[in-house]
Amino acid sequence: EESCFYTPIKTEDGQAVDAKMLERLFEIIKERIQNPSEKSYVSRLTGKGEDAVLQKIGEEAVEVILAAKTNNTDETIYEAADEIFHILVMLAQKGIPLNSIFEELDRRHKSKTENPQN
Repeated sequence: EESCFYTPIKTEDGQAVDAKMLERLFEIIKERIQNPSEKSYVSRLTGKGEDAVLQKIGEEAVEVILAAKTNNTDETIYEAADEIFHILVMLAQKGIPLNSIFEELDRRHKSKTENPQN
């Protein structure tokens, strides 16, 4: 295998947790934007407009930094998850496919591993 991440992690209920979870979450976010519901946080947030989503990304970035600075692993994980979630909301709101982010990361990885001088 290319990395140690080929084996999915199992949760307490036996469900597999792996990178595909981001894709599943992204699909749910897109659905909640397309079919708004008052009960949905995503629907309410995106209903406030782009500025509200972008502000939330900024707030979460600060919280990730503060958690990391205090060396609180659990809080850092929690805040990083919030940041990633809100970035997914922004991508969905903008109509940017999640796969385009994966492709960009792959392109960068390949350019560094194929041309180590870069």
